[in-house]
Amino acid sequence: MPKWIKYTLGAMLILFVAGMNLSSMCHPPAEALEQGEYIEGRMSIPSIEAVMTESIEPEVSLSASEGLAGIKELTWATLADVDFKDVYVEELDAYYWKPTFGPSVKAAEGTEVYITGYIIPVDYDEDFYVLSRYQFANCFFCGGAGPESVVDLRFPAKTRAYKTDERLTFKGKLALNADDIYQMNYILEGAVEYTP
Repeated sequence: MPKWIKYTLGAMLILFVAGMNLSSMCHPPAEALEQGEYIEGRMSIPSIEAVMTESIEPEVSLSASEGLAGIKELTWATLADVDFKDVYVEELDAYYWKPTFGPSVKAAEGTEVYITGYIIPVDYDEDFYVLSRYQFANCFFCGGAGPESVVDLRFPAKTRAYKTDERLTFKGKLALNADDIYQMNYILEGAVEYTP
């Protein structure tokens, strides 16, 4: 089977699972409960104002060597600077969330970044993995979080088989996707494991 068909089928599976309400099978993250962010089985998405006023300090932490290399830390709080609108897709006869990226996300587009999260294998044979803010039981695919909480890892070459919920850091170039419904909103091109 050609790769493009496998990717298309994988993306359709992601959209199908994302559309299901499986939140009763998930448990909200403790941090969401403590901060009162958990609403009806979904994590609320903070407003741009909340994200922008959260901290006056930049969310980039650079050591001397990272500053020279130009690699910045990408935080999950930065990726939450996005608004979603339900848009109907006739060919799928379904709605999907179309993102409108905020200024902090747009500023990170095309830059070399690193981010830490939990591995979620989508297709071992195709080396298709995503990095999630939350472990699998609470992640986007389970219905416990939004699409801003996952990043598609695009590896430059075949990589080792990762296990579900391995907590790792990856670096690569951040790409944003607002139009292709078969791809994630956030893509880390040239993803490789990284130790900050």
